Amino acid sequence: MNKRVIWLIVFFSVLIWSAIGPKDQFTWFLEVLPALIALPVLFFSRNRFPMSPLAYLLILIHCVILMVGGHYTYAEVPLFDWISQLVDGDRNNYDKLGHLAQGFVPVILAREIFIRREVVKPGHWCNFLAVCFALAFSAFYELIEWWVALLTGEDAEAFLGTQGYIWDTQSDMGMALLGAVMSVLLLSRLHDKQICQLKLGTP
Repeated sequence: MNKRVIWLIVFFSVLIWSAIGPKDQFTWFLEVLPALIALPVLFFSRNRFPMSPLAYLLILIHCVILMVGGHYTYAEVPLFDWISQLVDGDRNNYDKLGHLAQGFVPVILAREIFIRREVVKPGHWCNFLAVCFALAFSAFYELIEWWVALLTGEDAEAFLGTQGYIWDTQSDMGMALLGAVMSVLLLSRLHDKQICQLKLGTP
């Protein structure tokens, strides 16, 4: 089966599941919105700027994380409730997984654009600037959460997912930074190889 078809089947299967009886409809919309925006962007750019298989896979994983968080709200994902109880914790840390992905995925997208558009040559500076982009993206998302909270008041509490933790914003950005650094260290070689294959026109 075509990889693109598999990608779409997974995306829409999880999206439909997520939309059926979510914990809070407003929170579901806010959490899933980035995935809904990503889909048409990927569709319309697929011919003009097809991305590496790694980038598409990471985007799908990030979308699934968003949809799961939207269905349950980030503070009430059952698996992470169980993990919290297992380690005698006092909060559900699924939101930290989401923010780890918020660095892990965008840093690869930034690398791909930087390298393929020849914004900066591959190497340490490229990786450093990609990590900076991922951290800036995370900080901007925290601003969006703040703006939503100001506009909607108590309705945004589940979207924020702070769970009473006063350093939640800072730890969210810290997790995104950690995710970005991990991604660069673990995936740069594979990513560079796939970018070379794209330039050569090989799958």
